[in-house]
Amino acid sequence: MSKQQKPPSGRTNLASCIVATIFLIFIVIVVLIVFFTVFKPKEPKISVSAVQLPSFSVGNNSVNFTFSQYVTVKNPNKAVFTHYDSTIQLIYSGSQVGFMFIPAGKIDAGQTKYMEATFAVQSFPISSSSSAASAAVVAPPTLGGVYGGGFGLGGTNNGYRVGPTMEIESRMDMAGRIRVLHFFTHQVKAKSGCRVELAVSDGSVLGFRC
Repeated sequence: MSKQQKPPSGRTNLASCIVATIFLIFIVIVVLIVFFTVFKPKEPKISVSAVQLPSFSVGNNSVNFTFSQYVTVKNPNKAVFTHYDSTIQLIYSGSQVGFMFIPAGKIDAGQTKYMEATFAVQSFPISSSSSAASAAVVAPPTLGGVYGGGFGLGGTNNGYRVGPTMEIESRMDMAGRIRVLHFFTHQVKAKSGCRVELAVSDGSVLGFRC
């Protein structure tokens, strides 16, 4: 007669459970290390490259114009950045005068996306300091009608413009998410703010600083 095998002892089952637990803990630690080093979520980087006013009119101490802003958004993450609920707004003397929703979209890992926002700004009154007759003398602008960063004015008086100016503030907010390893989702936000100097007489963009 063959001998009947004895069932595994309780100690053997306990040892197996301990080994399995240690292995699972090791896997979790490795995943967390990879996540917080290689795949750690980072905020997108917004850079404003140019500002332009395709149309501008002034009258009765009020102005209205079309505003265009050109930006680049870089996704430094190792995963796709999906953005939504993003906006751009214009502020003048502490009040909002323009607003636009930015369409949702995606930016691939490590890639840079070029974006343009153009919208009409309804007529609003300008402050007495902007419409005053006091002159401002400043440096000439760059060529081409689309102006880069840095304050500076320009005109036809030996390369200088003399006249009243006004300042508006552009605020861009981007919200979205990064999904890492198809399991981890992280919410990220990015912001940019620029002060834009305009000539009240014709709406020339004299310069901007972000």
